[in-house]
This record gives sequence, C-alpha cells and structure tokens, in this order.
Amino acid sequence: MQTQFLKLLVLVLLLNVVSCKNENTLTEFKYENKGIVLNCDNINLKLYNEALFSFEKDIETFYTKDKPNLTRAYSQFIRNAISGRIKYEDIVSPHTLKIFEALKNENDLWDANNPNTYLNYHCVLVDCIAGNMQTKDLKTTLNALISTNSMSPKLFGSPLMNKYSAATRDKYLAAYIAFDLYYAKLFNIDKTKIKEEQSTVNTESANAGHNH
Repeated sequence: MQTQFLKLLVLVLLLNVVSCKNENTLTEFKYENKGIVLNCDNINLKLYNEALFSFEKDIETFYTKDKPNLTRAYSQFIRNAISGRIKYEDIVSPHTLKIFEALKNENDLWDANNPNTYLNYHCVLVDCIAGNMQTKDLKTTLNALISTNSMSPKLFGSPLMNKYSAATRDKYLAAYIAFDLYYAKLFNIDKTKIKEEQSTVNTESANAGHNH
C-alpha cells in the first residue's frame, strides 16, 4: 500500500514538473522592471510581456543603433516587414530567440495551416489585443478583418503603416506587430547564420582582448 502511494506521489510530481515546463521554458527575464503592459486573462503574462519588450529592444537596436528612437524604429520595421524586405537573422537577439523557443510551447498561439502567417487570429492573445487596442480606427479594422476571416499582415499592413507611431503608446497594437510581423516570422529563419555571426563577434572580441 505504501509502495503504491509513493509511486502515485512520484507520478504527480513528474506531471507538475512537465506542466511547469510546458507553461514557460524561459528562465531569464530581462524586462521584468518594465511591468505588465499586456494584461489579459488566460495568457502567460510574464512571457508575453517579456516577448514584447525584447522585440522592441531588437528593432530599436537594429534600426536606431547610434541614437535609440523607438518611434523611428517602428516606422522602418513596419514598412520593411509589410514589403517583405527584412532579414530577421540580422535583427533577432539571442535573448529573443530564447523567448521564441518558449513561445513555441504556447499551442493556442500558432496556426500552421494559415497561408498568410503562423499566428492564430482566434487565439486568446489576439482576442485580448482586438478587445483592448486603444487606436480606435485600427481596432475597428482589425476586428472587422478577423470576424470575416479576411485578416492577413498584408491587408492590415496598409492602415498600420499610417499609424506606426501609435505603437509606442498603445502596447496592444505593439503586441500585434511583435507577434504577427516578428515572432511568427522566426519559424522560417536560418538559425545557423545567427550562430555564425555570434561566433564571429565573440572571436573578434576575444582577439581584441589578447591584443591588449
């Protein structure tokens, strides 16, 4: 009887461990001090907020490296993303890649059968974005496209390009941009290129240290 109880206890503990791992595999949170700007029920708040802030840091670093300017970064990123002129391997940081690996476990978030994007437009996060977006005309457009199953990055992209600056204030709009125009695109990147570039940078840094 005691043996059966111990076996049951071990099984329960293992299930709890697996459940925790599936819920969030990210161990490092760099942007916790920025707080919760996406506040929705039934989503992994900590992970999704981290994902948003890491995305913003990536585009700000890439597009406005010398003088960080998030508004200008959004302008350039959205324009290039909509026109398909982005090499995501050049923008994505190692921390964002770790976040993306954790996001892959969020089954509700993705739709592999959507020809336009991997993002599931009927997931809890998109419902939250569509319900809480503060930029009214874009909110109306987004909800109309989703309700008629017409939503795509291309169709929403045209009105979005005219309102890019709103993303710095409206974090639900920013979340749409982050998840549909950035994280959904990371499924198709060549990770070996990122590793090679990181390796090159690390080697150069090491050599510079030896030269001193």
